[in-house]
Amino acid sequence: MSNPASRLRFWATAYAMLVLLIGTNLATPLYQGYAERFRFSPVVLTLVFASYIAVLIPSLLVAGPLSDAVGRRRVLLPAVVLAAAGSLVLALAPSTEWLFAGRVLQGLAVGAASAPLTAALTELEPHGDRRKAALVSTVASASGLGGGPLLGGLLAQYAPAPHVLPYVVEIALLVPAVAVVATLPPTAPAARWRPSRPGIPPGMRAVFATSGTANFLAFTVIGLFLTLVPGYVADLSGSRNLLLAGAAVALLPVCSAIAQLAGYGRQARALEFLGLPLLAAGLVLLAVAGGTSSAPLLLIAAVIAGTGHGLVFLGGLTTINESAPTGRRAEALAAFYVVMYLGSGVPVIGVGALATLTGVLPAVQEFAVAVALAASVLTLALARRGRRVTARHP
Repeated sequence: MSNPASRLRFWATAYAMLVLLIGTNLATPLYQGYAERFRFSPVVLTLVFASYIAVLIPSLLVAGPLSDAVGRRRVLLPAVVLAAAGSLVLALAPSTEWLFAGRVLQGLAVGAASAPLTAALTELEPHGDRRKAALVSTVASASGLGGGPLLGGLLAQYAPAPHVLPYVVEIALLVPAVAVVATLPPTAPAARWRPSRPGIPPGMRAVFATSGTANFLAFTVIGLFLTLVPGYVADLSGSRNLLLAGAAVALLPVCSAIAQLAGYGRQARALEFLGLPLLAAGLVLLAVAGGTSSAPLLLIAAVIAGTGHGLVFLGGLTTINESAPTGRRAEALAAFYVVMYLGSGVPVIGVGALATLTGVLPAVQEFAVAVALAASVLTLALARRGRRVTARHP
């Protein structure tokens, strides 16, 4: 039996993860306004977004093993402070350079916090249920991805100081997160700390080959939605309403979170095998929506792609969480998050460069078709591997 205090600590830790990710995605519906205000191209927009990834990955590789060695609290407290500093810089931004600086601070914060928070949820789950901990972690992440654009669009469209107030609200939301982190129980050092390279614990290579690739593809879709889809929505709908843009982007991670709730308790590999075709179908519809200038079809595409993303993400994270050896869980999760964030940050730069030359609509269409094709190929590879395993163990 768990006591109320342990349950409260578990859900409070999930809140800290949620709020951190809300803050890093508040700017999504504001990017077009920043582009007009500071006069930069789509490729610069994607570089502003990806600068977050460029520092997030080294931060992951340092902070994941460090939290295993010195405890979660000592790593997470500075991370939350960095997140607040990033929001403050973005609130005061007078130029493009400040946008880069704010995103860098946010990337350092999320990189330092992602693996330790996920590991802490696993350790704090009152019944020791790793599957539930993985579910809460992925739902909190997806909800943060959706909540950021939605909150940012709402405040920017209908409240004063559209490029300031969203970040002030985020700083206020981070105050309880500081209290949560400060009261985390001490963690016994599990290993001597050393910064890790993107490495995989022994015995997990096959797991990473499939789950890592699947989530790389799933998160390219997230990167696309968080950068260029608001402009895509504006072109299709003819509306400049920031809440509409934020809501359209939020639809994908919200459906991802719902899919994760629905998929809870199912076999991890089955979730990935079902999620990849849905991801591909949603991307094909996204491309068709641009060709037919159909905003409703775009929303349907977001629902289907979001469902596929949620199933792939939950399946992958559950597989890693269950396969990771004790004492190296945060390190293994850090490696998984590296793959995930590379998917969300790197390919979208190429889309931004293409959009600068051809426009947002054709660039998004071509990218969507390419990722849908890759997801279909991976689905076939998983099916072939499954048949081989069945043949060996009838």
